[in-house]
Amino acid sequence: MNNKIIIEAKNLTLRYGKHPAIRDCNIQILKNKVTAIIGPSGCGKSTLLRTFNRMNDFIDNFNIEGEVLFEGKVINHSDMDPVEIRKRIGMVFQKPNPFPKSIFDNIIWGPKINGFIGNQQELVENCLIDAGLFDEVKDRLNSSAMELSGGQQQRLCIARAIAMKPEVILMDEPASALDPKATMKIEELIKKLKKSYTIIIVTHNMQQAARISDNTAFLYEGELIEYGKTNSIFTKPDKQQTEDYITGRFG
Repeated sequence: MNNKIIIEAKNLTLRYGKHPAIRDCNIQILKNKVTAIIGPSGCGKSTLLRTFNRMNDFIDNFNIEGEVLFEGKVINHSDMDPVEIRKRIGMVFQKPNPFPKSIFDNIIWGPKINGFIGNQQELVENCLIDAGLFDEVKDRLNSSAMELSGGQQQRLCIARAIAMKPEVILMDEPASALDPKATMKIEELIKKLKKSYTIIIVTHNMQQAARISDNTAFLYEGELIEYGKTNSIFTKPDKQQTEDYITGRFG
């Protein structure tokens, strides 16, 4: 069993101005596992997720104390290149956000601006195959990505993230804007992708967390209440707060 730590937060406190969004969080994310982050709205799930690839750098008044380590290196120091970090830790957002370009150009755009010199057609096809989308779009790679359905657009965004050859893919409620059928395809895809990638997913859907994740972190009001194997968190949690949340007594 692979228990290699790929991302670790140590004594992590995250603030917007003076308001703490995450307080003194310590968590170890394991390689090639799916880790779900659950908790009520406003508990800091997305804030924590975006710290793992420094997306919070774009927010004014954002302050970070403590450390985020990626493969043993502290990535929240100013001498680390955030662009390089985001190449290795990709992100898929809540709402599908394809570029207003062709399907082909959506996938090749990132590698191209980063100097990719291999076979573009092969890269695009492989990424679409990995994202479970190739058979649906193979005859219209030069058509606009905006013509795809919401679920297809989200899988295209996953293919676009894969094209950068990341080690980690962060997903911020990737199925919340999708219908049940499209959601099921995304969930099946996540299970398949963990063979090659480490996936961290924020979800408000506890059934989804139970279905697809190996480990689950429960956040409440900016605090990491409990973190462990998903099966244990959902069947015999250590903390009363976790049990109350999972059984629907609050949140």
